[in-house]
Amino acid sequence: MRTDTIVAQATPPGRGGIGIVRISGPRVPEIGALLLGKLPAVRRASFTRFVDGAGVPLDAGFALYFPAPHSYTGEHVLELHGHGGPVVLEALVARALELGARRAQPGEFTQRAFLNDKLDLAQAEAIADLIDAGSQQAARAAMRSLQGEFSAMVRALSEALIELRTYVEAALDFPEEEIDFLAERELAERFQQVRDRFESVTESARQGRLLREGMTVVIAGPPNAGKSSLLNRLAGYDAAIVTPIPGTTRDIVRERIAIDGMPLHVLDTAGLRASAADLVEEEGIRRAQAEMARADRVLFVIDAAADPLAQAYREERARLPAGVPVTLVFNKCDLATGLPVADTVSGPPTLTVSALEGRGLAELRAHLKQCMGFQSVEGGAVSARRRHLEALGRAREHTEEAARQLGATRAGELIAEELRAAQRALGEITGEFTSEDLLGRIFAGFCIGK
Repeated sequence: MRTDTIVAQATPPGRGGIGIVRISGPRVPEIGALLLGKLPAVRRASFTRFVDGAGVPLDAGFALYFPAPHSYTGEHVLELHGHGGPVVLEALVARALELGARRAQPGEFTQRAFLNDKLDLAQAEAIADLIDAGSQQAARAAMRSLQGEFSAMVRALSEALIELRTYVEAALDFPEEEIDFLAERELAERFQQVRDRFESVTESARQGRLLREGMTVVIAGPPNAGKSSLLNRLAGYDAAIVTPIPGTTRDIVRERIAIDGMPLHVLDTAGLRASAADLVEEEGIRRAQAEMARADRVLFVIDAAADPLAQAYREERARLPAGVPVTLVFNKCDLATGLPVADTVSGPPTLTVSALEGRGLAELRAHLKQCMGFQSVEGGAVSARRRHLEALGRAREHTEEAARQLGATRAGELIAEELRAAQRALGEITGEFTSEDLLGRIFAGFCIGK
């Protein structure tokens, strides 16, 4: 497949001032000479015409030629910067196809860059994260990973494991020595240093994953408790319809906001009550329950003026999904005559707000950040994904097992094998040890043209 020459539009579909078509592969010089008349100067933007098979111009614009291996993909690359009309760009793609290229699959340009050692897998994923970043903080984290900061952390951790393995395997290679290398304090101290490295890398990666994926919060509760008003206040505009009529919200209203850079996916749901007014409201309640089961946290909104004892929550508690944490939000505190009463010892945490006036919203945002463990990281977070954290977790487990074997049995072979498994788990992050199936799943999530 890597001997093919691929082509794709590299700018988003639709109309624009400029559109880019990218071609990569061994036949680029041939295709470029036929499409442009001659290849442009290397790594210089040249204004030229793009012509069809009869020599009739399809468009005019800039062409850039990057010969292998000094290109994004590591192959010959030609970029055509023309006018951003969909008909024009498709005509350029069609001409490249006519000359022997094929349409690129999602992420195939970046996949070739990875396969040609232009970047590692963590850097390749950072490119997609940079494109999809929902906040400036997330974009900065993705840029740090793209520049290799996350990969450098993983490699340093891997080097520390290699040093441990070397020390252990040296003891295995010289069993006749009178000194018991595995009993020395230095080895235990090295294990502790590796633990500290794991802690630092994992924390930075975890914060980066929060910047990338965020938190899903479902706003639930009885009708007319102020759920939609709370969503509007969090979003900063009228995203949901608010009326005094119970059952106004029937379907799920979704909004994406950011709290200090952390994406927050907020879902407003139909009011929960035992008897729905009609089939539409009944379906809305069913969907609300389904979304709560998938949420990271449920904000159960109570009317502080009408229900200061949170009776609505007590009646609904048995039907809430098990395992999903709940925060009680007493709304309409501007109308309440006294402070709400709730069991904060054995029950869920509580907050008091006024969606109408905005009181308590800063405390609510801080609470949501705390629930997800989101905080600033010294040196900045790096863009990371769930699979990275899972690989770090497996590597850490193998390292801890090696340390346990050191203390319990001093079985050098077992210790060395656990350290080898830890090193292999870290290699999955950068792509040193990666299955073809995983590569397919990763790059299928990229946009076409990248």
